[in-house]
Amino acid sequence: MGVVLPALGAAGSWSRETTGMMVAMSDRATRSQALAPPAAPLAGGRIERVHWRFEAPPGAALRAWLCHPERCVALSGQRGSLTGLAGLGADAPLEFRFALAPGQRPTRVQGLQVIVNYQ
Repeated sequence: MGVVLPALGAAGSWSRETTGMMVAMSDRATRSQALAPPAAPLAGGRIERVHWRFEAPPGAALRAWLCHPERCVALSGQRGSLTGLAGLGADAPLEFRFALAPGQRPTRVQGLQVIVNYQ
């Protein structure tokens, strides 16, 4: 007599990069192009962790967020990983949002990348 275990969803990851952008406002966030998952179906996968990176000039005072259609999470720096989007659908596009700190001059942000680990 064998034991039958429920099938677990397959783990995986996807990554995307997008072009740079100019951030010029402090009172309204500037949105990046959408970072969409691959066309292959993700079989109901759920985000576990997201790794991100972007590049800004030294001394640029930016507020940054990574956003899923259901929630945004503030970013702590120009690179790192987060679990604040855990449990959300891995098949949805993500986007960066940036706003200048008050009194800052417009700045260019580039090298935007995410790596989404999902289950």
